[in-house]
Amino acid sequence: MTTPETADPRETFEYFSNEYAQALQAYTAIENQASTLLLMGYTDDLKQFIEQFIAMATRTRLLALEKNETNFADWFGELVEKAEKLRGGTRSSSS
Repeated sequence: MTTPETADPRETFEYFSNEYAQALQAYTAIENQASTLLLMGYTDDLKQFIEQFIAMATRTRLLALEKNETNFADWFGELVEKAEKLRGGTRSSSS
């Protein structure tokens, strides 16, 4: 799905609803697999997944702010905060 270019509030809502559902699903998958990846020694891969997630969620949060969708911006902000906490719980395998 592309970014909402029209002023139709329903299309904008649908876009951000879909994006949030996908982001929530991605975060949950990362969170559920984190301990397994750490135990298997894939710390760097986990950190990369988290970094990619944070970048995506931050971009979408900024777009939501631009489109004056403050609820979605808040929700994406919460996901970013959770991902940053998860990232803080990982240690690089080179440490």
